[in-house]
Amino acid sequence: MKIAGFTFIRNAVLYDYPIVEAILSVLPLCDEFVVAVGKSEDDTIELIRNINSSKIKIIETVWDDTLREGGRVLAIETDKAYQAISDDVDWAFYIQGDEVIHEKYLPNIEKAMLQWNDDKSIDGLLFDYLHFYGSYDYVGLSPKWYAHEIRIVRKNKYIYSYRDAQGFRKNKNEKLLVKKIDAYVYHYGWVKPPSKQQLKQQTFNKLWHDDAWLDKNVSKGDSFDYSGIDALSRFEGSHPKVMQNRIDKKNWQFDFDLSKNSLSIKYKAKLFLKKFLGIDFSYKNYRLK
Repeated sequence: MKIAGFTFIRNAVLYDYPIVEAILSVLPLCDEFVVAVGKSEDDTIELIRNINSSKIKIIETVWDDTLREGGRVLAIETDKAYQAISDDVDWAFYIQGDEVIHEKYLPNIEKAMLQWNDDKSIDGLLFDYLHFYGSYDYVGLSPKWYAHEIRIVRKNKYIYSYRDAQGFRKNKNEKLLVKKIDAYVYHYGWVKPPSKQQLKQQTFNKLWHDDAWLDKNVSKGDSFDYSGIDALSRFEGSHPKVMQNRIDKKNWQFDFDLSKNSLSIKYKAKLFLKKFLGIDFSYKNYRLK
């Protein structure tokens, strides 16, 4: 069984993406790792080149910044990395620049790939998610956070990145048939210094919206206001070891009064139905087997 990792990135330094940690977190499972590095305004290419591993394969790309609808350019860049994976690979492990896998899940992930490697009806493996917000101490509680995504797929010319690179499809818009595995993705996209988070909001939203939308919906300040979140819970577990140095260097403060959680009635009902009746209304970009 041969495994490849793949990802895309641009301006990782400018926007404080934990891309090195993301790559290192899955590298132990991979025989090769393809990184599509977009032309950047910072030293992202050197950041990736400095990863001390012969498994790393860099392809340099140029993003089409004229695509400002639905985050489509992100899927295009994902596909560039996916298509550069060696043809003899069995499984392709996708990780985004703000996602990290805890080392405690690596045995489960490897076991699942071995278990389903010969069953070609299985297109991919589905992960659970933890979405950190504001600091490394809190995770999102609201159902608006996506709960599951496909992060391992077959190396197959018919599989492609879907919409804004959040999931995958095959053939002509067919959902992948997947197995859910006992492993979480730790998503750190909402844990940055407030200045970096604000800069990201002012620029990254251009991949989805026009200037009029940005003027109306994105503040012009220098620091992101993390207090506008509806509901969080305190994270009681451990973080991936590769994240520890970044956590130790955290230089901003965010505290949240859990008694002030303000979920809407709709979200409260969804959480109740999921917890006590097993009814899940979340969007499913996959078919479970």
